[in-house]
Amino acid sequence: MVYLILCILSSTGIFLVFKYIDRYQIPSFPVIVINYLTAATLGYTLNRQAIDWSGLDGFGWIPVAVTIGILFILMFFVIAISSAKAGISITTVASKMSVVFPITFSLFIDPGDQLTVIKTTGIIAAIIGVLLTVWEPRNIAKTETRKITIPLLLFVGMGVVDSLVKFAQHRFVTNDDRALFSAVLFSVAFLTGMVILPFRKKSHRWFYRKRVWFWGILLGTCNFGSIFFMVSALNFINPKGIGVDSSIIFGANNIGIVTLSVLAGLIIFSEKLRIVNWLGIGLSMIAILLFMIA
Repeated sequence: MVYLILCILSSTGIFLVFKYIDRYQIPSFPVIVINYLTAATLGYTLNRQAIDWSGLDGFGWIPVAVTIGILFILMFFVIAISSAKAGISITTVASKMSVVFPITFSLFIDPGDQLTVIKTTGIIAAIIGVLLTVWEPRNIAKTETRKITIPLLLFVGMGVVDSLVKFAQHRFVTNDDRALFSAVLFSVAFLTGMVILPFRKKSHRWFYRKRVWFWGILLGTCNFGSIFFMVSALNFINPKGIGVDSSIIFGANNIGIVTLSVLAGLIIFSEKLRIVNWLGIGLSMIAILLFMIA
């Protein structure tokens, strides 16, 4: 339970940091780059096994890890824009409900995973829930279309990332590899940011500011914690030798993140949601509950 709570707090912290840096008018790019440097450093530091770099070519997950690492940094840009334009509540729902993609993908690659009526209902409820959550009036100005398109792009993009993670976990990554797998993801994301850096000359000067490093390190700590504590929760076994079903952990985690993020958006940032948006959030919650019992 402690690991799950820490995971929820870490994941919610990601969305809060992006909202704060927008409020303080700090560009997201340098913060994101520093974030991945921090997360990668934490991963290598906490990795208890000796790393044999000469044997990396024997890991089948390397190409997948590189692809996910590149997508990671791209999706973090989308999260930053969505948090600023659409708000924390909508961004969180769009991000967390992307769980329908790996669930659907798992049906095709995992023979033990079967499509049921409950799963089908959950997938449909999740998609409708996201659409209602990001819904805006038809007379919305063209300059505000990002409030709809960016969260939907995040929904699809994070779904692809989650599906690739599921593929890597199912085909390649063992328990012994998962720490190194996560560290490599963050490293690739950081290196991708460094490749982009020369083309963003206006961002260079921000790396010399202490507050950018503060938010970058805080974001990286939250980012690493969201994965580290999730893995810890999934692997936790009580003194009686009993663990908790992964679907329950994933479901409780998503519900916790959505609930806490919505409350933070309402209380801290005074975000306003329409009735249709509340209906979408409620439907998304129902979808998560259906995934937990499927």
